[in-house]
Amino acid sequence: MVLSKTASQSDVSVHSTFASRYVRTSLPRFKMPENSIPKEAAFQIINDELMLDGNPRLNLASFVTTWMEPECDKLIMAAINKNYVDMDEYPVTTELQNRCVNMIAHLFNAPLGESETAVGVGTVGSSEAIMLAGLAFKRKWQNKRKAEGKPYDKPNIVTGANVQVCWEKFARYFEVELKEVKLSEGYYVMDPAKAVEMVDENTICVAAILGSTLNGEFEDVKRLNDLLTEKNKQTGWDTPIHVDAASGGFIAPFLYPELEWDFRLPLVKSINVSGHKYGLVYAGIGWVIWRSKEDLPEELIFHINYLGADQPTFTLNFSKGSSQVIAQYYQLIRLGYEGYKNIMENCRENALVLKEGLEKLGRFNIVSKDDGVPLVAFSLKDNSRHNEFEVSDMLRRFGWIVPAYTMPPDAQHVTVLRVVIREDFSRTLAERLVFDIEKVLHDLDELPAKIDEKLRAEERAKNGPTDTRKIQLEITTAWRKFVMEKKKTNGVC
Repeated sequence: MVLSKTASQSDVSVHSTFASRYVRTSLPRFKMPENSIPKEAAFQIINDELMLDGNPRLNLASFVTTWMEPECDKLIMAAINKNYVDMDEYPVTTELQNRCVNMIAHLFNAPLGESETAVGVGTVGSSEAIMLAGLAFKRKWQNKRKAEGKPYDKPNIVTGANVQVCWEKFARYFEVELKEVKLSEGYYVMDPAKAVEMVDENTICVAAILGSTLNGEFEDVKRLNDLLTEKNKQTGWDTPIHVDAASGGFIAPFLYPELEWDFRLPLVKSINVSGHKYGLVYAGIGWVIWRSKEDLPEELIFHINYLGADQPTFTLNFSKGSSQVIAQYYQLIRLGYEGYKNIMENCRENALVLKEGLEKLGRFNIVSKDDGVPLVAFSLKDNSRHNEFEVSDMLRRFGWIVPAYTMPPDAQHVTVLRVVIREDFSRTLAERLVFDIEKVLHDLDELPAKIDEKLRAEERAKNGPTDTRKIQLEITTAWRKFVMEKKKTNGVC
């Protein structure tokens, strides 16, 4: 005989998640709820909201990696509960970080002896790496000024106006004057000659960008090194260079190995690079490498022992996940020089495909260079009918996230769109994006407000004074046609 029982009202495990009261009632948004809810309901509520986020693969605004191999994903999840700072408890993870530092230092041509280890550290990104490098420059400059009996309260740093916002944060947070070389139309990177002119006895370093965020262009670090060397000889100063290679550090060694931008130049004392950009790791890993131990003041390094052993540390953070360090090591040994070179060449080729497709449309000026970070920055030749911000907004209908922005001073009158080509952006996607941009331009041309302007201009050319009623009728007809066409193409499938 089969016995059965009716589920009670409190036995929520038998109810469908979507039929439960937990997804039918609103949860507090800014206060912790009084009562617990089932794990299935919590998951579904959060997952449903996250569906409204953009697709990371179609986020062409970001340089950050959005795809890794499943094997690496497994390593990441296996290490998700390891706190990187517990070096005594996780010695292998610490060893993997040290291996990464040394591999990257050799990639950047650090002058290391046979058995000499590199000086560097993993960070949560290039922002932290730049803060650490800047602090090292500031402290070393202050120590020298103190020893010479000179004032040390007004340090400055020279950069181009195209630097990433983290440089402004460093200057503001650590009380360093930021001296920016202004840009000009057609020249969107720091001019080395103008930068050296701005250097004075209080300059702690000049920061060069290997891969401008604005248009991907590499700044001329070698020319900067040569000009600054000459000025140092004339003045008796020893102003150094930091290279912000957040985007270009994992590109130049593979695509442009003969380009001198790194530790081959004697004034380059430190370099930062983002592992989570073209280092091909998910967000949360950066690196800063110093030329030698002498370039990192010892007093900035802390030694702690309350986790079980003496541990030197030079970071702005303390606790940090181990997953990204392990993922970086995976990529370095999995891909090797050959693999990174193949991926970077593929990114460059897909950037050229996109560039050529945009040029064929005949509506854009290409602002980016063929050499540099694989991206395409472009602006409308004629923005009197519609502008780059409208194009960016309309592209979101197709899922594409393409940023539009104005250039920094003194080129702020120039507006551009930018598409970053990452490893997972294929030729097929490049061709599809061109097709969708062409469609967006067509739709913008047909919008009523634009039709109004076009028809008024034609009317004035033909008949002199404008017939307002006639123009209004033509606008209404055009608008109705535009909406009907949208209904035809926006059906549910």
